[in-house]
Amino acid sequence: MEAQYSDLAGRVVVITGGSRGIGAGTARAFARQGAAVAVLGRDRTALDAVAGELRAGGARALGVAADCTDAAALAGAAAEIGERLGAVSVLAAFAGGDGAPVPTVRESAEHWRSVVDGNLTATFLTVSAFLPGLVERGAGSVVTMASTAGRMPGGSGAAYAAAKAGVLMFTRHLAAEVAGRGVRVNAIAPGAVRTERTAALMGPEVERKVAALHPLGRLGEPADVAGAALFLASDASGWITGQTLDVSGGRVMV
Repeated sequence: MEAQYSDLAGRVVVITGGSRGIGAGTARAFARQGAAVAVLGRDRTALDAVAGELRAGGARALGVAADCTDAAALAGAAAEIGERLGAVSVLAAFAGGDGAPVPTVRESAEHWRSVVDGNLTATFLTVSAFLPGLVERGAGSVVTMASTAGRMPGGSGAAYAAAKAGVLMFTRHLAAEVAGRGVRVNAIAPGAVRTERTAALMGPEVERKVAALHPLGRLGEPADVAGAALFLASDASGWITGQTLDVSGGRVMV
């Protein structure tokens, strides 16, 4: 059962990577709380579908096409969201991916840069586009998307692991910078989550093996991550900043 956070009602929430998977699931969760939701991504058709679904359910929602590695596109997106939905209170910087296990001995410079840009640089640029507004208002919550790959060696490629570890340090550094300005910054580090993409890549046998790596014995669901995002965005976590919430079925225990 999804927890209810009444303080989220009416807040404007931006979710990057919101066209499908964890991002879309998180958008739905915020909409159920009464928040106005803007979903960002590169797939206009998928974004429109998610935003349309949210509006059909009674939410104020907007789909904005923007590449999170493009600072100018993000600046335009921030301006559009401000004009159409109002001042942003919550930023969920969830865009990223490409954790395929490329052996480092076969890693190319081009692929390395692409993965780091798509995860770490995209997080920085996204925050850069929306943080000034949060700081100016002296309130808000930023939630970044990391991974168990950034917490411990595992099955991902080194580029993805390094990028997600960078997201975690960026999160802590930023949290220390803006704590005195009323803005909180925390990270979520999921384990393996069942999404449209992972379901297509994993057969039943692979899924069983991956699930067995998690002490709770199952893959995560987008709702598991969405629940963590709601908590970190809400006033229920008002004295929490600079932290990493491992939503990993016990895979990471610290």
